[in-house]
Amino acid sequence: MSLPEVTTREKWLVARKDLLAREKAMTRQRDALNSDRRRLPMVEIDKDYVFEGPNGEVSLADLFGDSRQLIIEHIKFGPDWDAACPGCTAFLDELAPAALTHMRSRDTAFAGVSRAPLGKIAAYKASRGWQFEWYSSGSSDFNYDFQVTIDAAVSPPVYNYEPQDGKAEPIEGEMPGFSCFLKDAGHVYHTYSTFARGADQLVSTYSLLDLTAFGRSEIWEQPKGRAARLHEADPTFSD
Repeated sequence: MSLPEVTTREKWLVARKDLLAREKAMTRQRDALNSDRRRLPMVEIDKDYVFEGPNGEVSLADLFGDSRQLIIEHIKFGPDWDAACPGCTAFLDELAPAALTHMRSRDTAFAGVSRAPLGKIAAYKASRGWQFEWYSSGSSDFNYDFQVTIDAAVSPPVYNYEPQDGKAEPIEGEMPGFSCFLKDAGHVYHTYSTFARGADQLVSTYSLLDLTAFGRSEIWEQPKGRAARLHEADPTFSD
Protein backbone atom coordinates (compact mmCIF):
# COMPACT_ATOMS: atom_id res chain seq x y z
CA MET A 1 0.00 0.00 0.00
CA SER A 2 1.43 3.35 -1.05
CA LEU A 3 0.98 6.32 1.27
CA PRO A 4 0.28 9.94 0.25
CA GLU A 5 3.18 12.28 -0.37
CA VAL A 6 4.78 13.88 2.68
CA THR A 7 4.97 17.65 2.24
CA THR A 8 5.13 20.96 4.09
CA ARG A 9 2.18 22.61 5.81
CA GLU A 10 2.19 25.37 3.18
CA LYS A 11 1.98 22.93 0.24
CA TRP A 12 -0.66 20.88 2.05
CA LEU A 13 -2.76 24.05 2.50
CA VAL A 14 -2.60 24.83 -1.22
CA ALA A 15 -3.73 21.30 -2.08
CA ARG A 16 -6.46 21.35 0.57
CA LYS A 17 -7.91 24.64 -0.70
CA ASP A 18 -7.97 23.27 -4.23
CA LEU A 19 -9.84 20.19 -3.01
CA LEU A 20 -12.21 22.36 -0.94
CA ALA A 21 -13.18 24.36 -4.03
CA ARG A 22 -14.03 21.15 -5.86
CA GLU A 23 -15.92 19.79 -2.83
CA LYS A 24 -18.04 22.95 -2.69
CA ALA A 25 -18.70 22.77 -6.44
CA MET A 26 -19.91 19.19 -6.05
CA THR A 27 -22.11 20.20 -3.09
CA ARG A 28 -23.76 22.90 -5.22
CA GLN A 29 -24.29 20.41 -8.05
CA ARG A 30 -25.86 17.96 -5.64
CA ASP A 31 -28.14 20.66 -4.20
CA ALA A 32 -29.26 21.54 -7.73
CA LEU A 33 -29.87 17.85 -8.48
CA ASN A 34 -31.94 17.47 -5.31
CA SER A 35 -34.03 20.49 -6.33
CA ASP A 36 -34.60 18.98 -9.79
CA ARG A 37 -35.64 15.71 -8.14
CA ARG A 38 -38.24 17.52 -6.05
CA ARG A 39 -39.63 19.09 -9.22
CA LEU A 40 -40.21 15.77 -10.98
CA PRO A 41 -43.81 15.36 -12.14
CA MET A 42 -45.99 12.95 -10.16
CA VAL A 43 -48.06 9.95 -11.26
CA GLU A 44 -51.32 9.18 -9.48
CA ILE A 45 -51.61 5.61 -8.21
CA ASP A 46 -54.81 4.11 -9.64
CA LYS A 47 -54.31 0.49 -8.54
CA ASP A 48 -55.45 -0.85 -5.18
CA TYR A 49 -52.32 -2.49 -3.79
CA VAL A 50 -52.83 -4.71 -0.75
CA PHE A 51 -50.05 -5.40 1.74
CA GLU A 52 -49.99 -7.76 4.70
CA GLY A 53 -48.84 -6.31 7.99
CA PRO A 54 -48.89 -7.32 11.65
CA ASN A 55 -52.46 -6.00 11.99
CA GLY A 56 -53.83 -7.53 8.80
CA GLU A 57 -54.24 -6.23 5.27
CA VAL A 58 -53.54 -2.56 4.51
CA SER A 59 -53.51 -0.33 1.45
CA LEU A 60 -50.70 1.84 0.12
CA ALA A 61 -52.47 4.88 1.57
CA ASP A 62 -52.50 3.20 4.99
CA LEU A 63 -48.69 3.01 4.97
CA PHE A 64 -48.50 6.80 5.29
CA GLY A 65 -50.05 6.79 8.75
CA ASP A 66 -50.49 10.46 9.69
CA SER A 67 -47.72 11.62 7.35
CA ARG A 68 -48.08 13.27 3.96
CA GLN A 69 -45.01 11.62 2.45
CA LEU A 70 -43.89 7.99 2.38
CA ILE A 71 -40.51 6.41 1.64
CA ILE A 72 -40.62 2.68 0.91
CA GLU A 73 -37.47 0.62 0.88
CA HIS A 74 -37.77 -2.32 -1.46
CA ILE A 75 -36.00 -4.88 0.72
CA LYS A 76 -34.68 -7.85 -1.23
CA PHE A 77 -36.37 -10.83 0.42
CA GLY A 78 -37.90 -13.38 -1.94
CA PRO A 79 -40.73 -15.71 -0.91
CA ASP A 80 -38.47 -18.76 -0.81
CA TRP A 81 -35.50 -17.05 0.87
CA ASP A 82 -34.49 -17.74 4.47
CA ALA A 83 -33.13 -14.23 5.09
CA ALA A 84 -33.13 -10.76 3.58
CA CYS A 85 -30.36 -9.48 1.33
CA PRO A 86 -27.09 -8.80 3.25
CA GLY A 87 -26.72 -5.36 1.63
CA CYS A 88 -30.25 -4.29 2.59
CA THR A 89 -29.63 -5.68 6.06
CA ALA A 90 -26.43 -3.67 6.48
CA PHE A 91 -28.20 -0.44 5.57
CA LEU A 92 -31.20 -1.11 7.80
CA ASP A 93 -28.97 -2.02 10.74
CA GLU A 94 -27.85 1.63 10.64
CA LEU A 95 -31.39 3.04 10.52
CA ALA A 96 -31.70 4.07 14.15
CA PRO A 97 -35.10 4.75 15.77
CA ALA A 98 -34.07 8.41 16.08
CA ALA A 99 -33.75 8.63 12.29
CA LEU A 100 -37.34 7.43 11.94
CA THR A 101 -38.40 10.06 14.47
CA HIS A 102 -36.62 12.76 12.45
CA MET A 103 -38.42 11.64 9.29
CA ARG A 104 -41.82 11.59 11.00
CA SER A 105 -41.20 15.10 12.35
CA ARG A 106 -40.74 16.14 8.72
CA ASP A 107 -44.10 14.65 7.69
CA THR A 108 -42.50 11.52 6.21
CA ALA A 109 -43.22 7.87 7.01
CA PHE A 110 -40.80 5.03 6.29
CA ALA A 111 -41.66 1.40 5.60
CA GLY A 112 -40.07 -1.71 4.20
CA VAL A 113 -41.79 -3.89 1.58
CA SER A 114 -40.78 -7.38 0.42
CA ARG A 115 -42.40 -10.32 -1.34
CA ALA A 116 -41.47 -12.71 1.47
CA PRO A 117 -44.42 -13.96 3.58
CA LEU A 118 -45.19 -11.97 6.71
CA GLY A 119 -44.06 -14.75 9.02
CA LYS A 120 -40.54 -14.69 7.61
CA ILE A 121 -40.49 -10.90 7.63
CA ALA A 122 -41.59 -10.72 11.28
CA ALA A 123 -39.02 -13.29 12.38
CA TYR A 124 -36.15 -11.59 10.56
CA LYS A 125 -37.18 -8.14 11.79
CA ALA A 126 -37.25 -9.38 15.37
CA SER A 127 -33.84 -11.02 15.01
CA ARG A 128 -32.33 -7.67 13.92
CA GLY A 129 -34.22 -5.51 16.43
CA TRP A 130 -35.54 -3.18 13.71
CA GLN A 131 -38.18 -0.61 14.68
CA PHE A 132 -39.68 0.39 11.31
CA GLU A 133 -42.84 -1.06 9.74
CA TRP A 134 -42.25 -3.87 7.23
CA TYR A 135 -44.97 -5.33 5.01
CA SER A 136 -45.38 -8.25 2.65
CA SER A 137 -46.40 -7.49 -0.94
CA GLY A 138 -46.51 -11.15 -1.92
CA SER A 139 -50.21 -11.11 -2.78
CA SER A 140 -50.08 -8.00 -5.01
CA ASP A 141 -48.42 -6.73 -8.20
CA PHE A 142 -46.60 -3.99 -6.31
CA ASN A 143 -43.05 -5.33 -6.73
CA TYR A 144 -43.57 -6.09 -10.41
CA ASP A 145 -45.19 -2.75 -11.19
CA PHE A 146 -42.34 -0.89 -9.48
CA GLN A 147 -39.70 -3.02 -11.24
CA VAL A 148 -38.06 -4.41 -8.12
CA THR A 149 -39.00 -8.00 -8.91
CA ILE A 150 -37.92 -8.76 -12.46
CA ASP A 151 -39.58 -11.86 -13.90
CA ALA A 152 -40.14 -12.17 -17.65
CA ALA A 153 -42.90 -14.69 -16.97
CA VAL A 154 -44.93 -11.98 -15.22
CA SER A 155 -44.15 -8.79 -17.15
CA PRO A 156 -41.57 -7.48 -19.66
CA PRO A 157 -38.30 -7.20 -17.69
CA VAL A 158 -37.10 -3.66 -16.97
CA TYR A 159 -34.04 -2.80 -14.88
CA ASN A 160 -33.31 0.76 -13.77
CA TYR A 161 -35.81 2.01 -16.40
CA GLU A 162 -34.10 0.09 -19.23
CA PRO A 163 -35.90 -2.81 -21.02
CA GLN A 164 -34.01 -6.10 -20.75
CA ASP A 165 -35.52 -7.73 -23.82
CA GLY A 166 -32.87 -9.00 -26.19
CA LYS A 167 -29.96 -8.56 -23.79
CA ALA A 168 -27.46 -11.41 -23.67
CA GLU A 169 -27.55 -11.58 -19.87
CA PRO A 170 -30.80 -9.95 -18.74
CA ILE A 171 -31.05 -9.03 -15.07
CA GLU A 172 -33.74 -10.85 -13.12
CA GLY A 173 -34.87 -11.53 -9.59
CA GLU A 174 -35.27 -9.22 -6.58
CA MET A 175 -33.85 -5.69 -6.79
CA PRO A 176 -33.07 -3.11 -4.08
CA GLY A 177 -34.26 0.47 -4.17
CA PHE A 178 -36.48 3.18 -2.75
CA SER A 179 -39.82 4.52 -3.96
CA CYS A 180 -41.36 7.74 -2.68
CA PHE A 181 -45.01 8.75 -2.53
CA LEU A 182 -47.08 11.82 -1.69
CA LYS A 183 -50.63 11.84 -0.34
CA ASP A 184 -52.79 14.86 -1.05
CA ALA A 185 -56.57 15.32 -0.72
CA GLY A 186 -57.11 11.58 -0.54
CA HIS A 187 -55.02 10.81 -3.62
CA VAL A 188 -51.67 8.99 -3.62
CA TYR A 189 -48.94 9.94 -6.08
CA HIS A 190 -45.67 8.27 -7.02
CA THR A 191 -42.96 10.93 -7.02
CA TYR A 192 -39.60 9.16 -7.30
CA SER A 193 -37.84 5.80 -7.38
CA THR A 194 -34.21 4.79 -7.30
CA PHE A 195 -33.18 1.24 -8.15
CA ALA A 196 -29.88 -0.52 -7.60
CA ARG A 197 -28.07 2.78 -7.15
CA GLY A 198 -26.07 1.86 -4.07
CA ALA A 199 -25.96 3.99 -0.93
CA ASP A 200 -24.40 7.15 -2.36
CA GLN A 201 -27.54 9.20 -1.67
CA LEU A 202 -28.38 7.53 1.60
CA VAL A 203 -25.58 8.50 3.97
CA SER A 204 -27.92 10.27 6.39
CA THR A 205 -31.53 10.93 7.24
CA TYR A 206 -31.28 14.27 5.48
CA SER A 207 -30.19 12.57 2.26
CA LEU A 208 -33.14 10.19 2.53
CA LEU A 209 -35.48 13.16 2.77
CA ASP A 210 -33.79 14.64 -0.30
CA LEU A 211 -35.43 11.81 -2.24
CA THR A 212 -38.90 13.12 -1.46
CA ALA A 213 -41.08 15.66 -3.24
CA PHE A 214 -40.80 18.22 -0.45
CA GLY A 215 -37.27 17.36 0.58
CA ARG A 216 -35.84 18.45 3.88
CA SER A 217 -35.92 22.23 3.46
CA GLU A 218 -39.62 22.78 2.75
CA ILE A 219 -40.94 20.82 5.72
CA TRP A 220 -38.35 21.67 8.33
CA GLU A 221 -38.62 25.33 9.20
CA GLN A 222 -36.05 26.71 11.58
CA PRO A 223 -34.44 30.06 12.37
CA LYS A 224 -31.77 31.06 9.93
CA GLY A 225 -28.38 29.78 10.97
CA ARG A 226 -24.91 31.02 10.13
CA ALA A 227 -24.81 29.24 6.77
CA ALA A 228 -28.12 30.78 5.65
CA ARG A 229 -27.05 34.26 6.70
CA LEU A 230 -23.73 33.91 4.91
CA HIS A 231 -25.47 32.60 1.80
CA GLU A 232 -27.75 35.63 1.73
CA ALA A 233 -24.72 37.90 1.91
CA ASP A 234 -22.82 35.81 -0.66
CA PRO A 235 -24.91 33.49 -2.92
CA THR A 236 -21.76 31.57 -3.81
CA PHE A 237 -21.25 30.56 -0.19
CA SER A 238 -21.71 26.85 0.61
CA ASP A 239 -20.76 25.03 3.78
